[in-house]
Amino acid sequence: MQTKRLFLQSVLALGSFASATAAFAATPIKFQLDWRFEGPAALFLQPVAKGYFQAAGLNVTVDAGSGSGGAIQRVASGSYDMGFADLAALMEFHANNPEVKDKPVAVMMVYNNTPASVMALKKSAIAKPADLTGKKLGAPVFDAGRRGFPLFAKANKVGDVQWTTMDPPLRETMLVRGDIDAITGFTFTSLLNLEARGVKAADVAVMPFADNGVKLYGNAIIASAKLVRENPEAVRAFLKAFSKGAKEVMANPGAAIAYVKERDGIVNTALETRRLQLAIDTVINTADARGEGFGQVSSTRMALMASQISDVYATKTRVNPETLWNGRFLPPVADLDVFPKK
Repeated sequence: MQTKRLFLQSVLALGSFASATAAFAATPIKFQLDWRFEGPAALFLQPVAKGYFQAAGLNVTVDAGSGSGGAIQRVASGSYDMGFADLAALMEFHANNPEVKDKPVAVMMVYNNTPASVMALKKSAIAKPADLTGKKLGAPVFDAGRRGFPLFAKANKVGDVQWTTMDPPLRETMLVRGDIDAITGFTFTSLLNLEARGVKAADVAVMPFADNGVKLYGNAIIASAKLVRENPEAVRAFLKAFSKGAKEVMANPGAAIAYVKERDGIVNTALETRRLQLAIDTVINTADARGEGFGQVSSTRMALMASQISDVYATKTRVNPETLWNGRFLPPVADLDVFPKK
């Protein structure tokens, strides 16, 4: 009996040791979001919670962010291994920091279209881009829509406008109060913020950049140069596990929000479900994304965007798209078949 007990103890000990060894062997990946734990964060939190990254040999931790610029800086500094950031911001970082040797690169496109749009209250008689001429617009100075507005204005023959700067929480409030005539922002953020301030979605004129002649890419998954160089298999494993999770999130956004709620208990489940669905419909599962393929980019469109950002952002050097995009870690086509069937 004692021999049997010792044998069982040895087996259990070996099992515990094996589990501990496997956990220890998992590659740690610190991932920086671009924003708070809101609906779209489910794309990253779900595969963590369901163990998809762990099964791929990765120990992924996801942290909330405060903007694409910050996410890029943290990945560039080595504080984080990977992140989620606006491609225009990444282009600006590359072109303005030619002396930085190891710059983050984009490895998967997630928001195939920029979420930026111009929004106004319909009662202001602003219904189309041309109506913005001479109006007072508002946005934080770092807002992607504000920074890219010259492209929007050029594409739609918008004349001079006046800009008012504010902190993000005041943007929609100032529009509702009538302090400004229109705002720029991410559609799935500002539209829902306006609703939270008592404005019906039907009373908001939404002019997405993507529907008005400005085909910029939006947010992409980025990776540090060090990770790409020293552990390319970890990047490849991350993207495959992420794609598996993304397919499930798009198939059932409501269920996926539970994983956001786990990270931030005060989030409004119904609101964040709507935000996630709006993001899926407007920037992820789009006609452009279906045409190019999930995660992928068009070299022609990328080159045009690089030229546009160089001009509009007045970068120190011209943006070279070949140095900031690396698509060789994308999963096989079968694993990128993530869009719900129509």
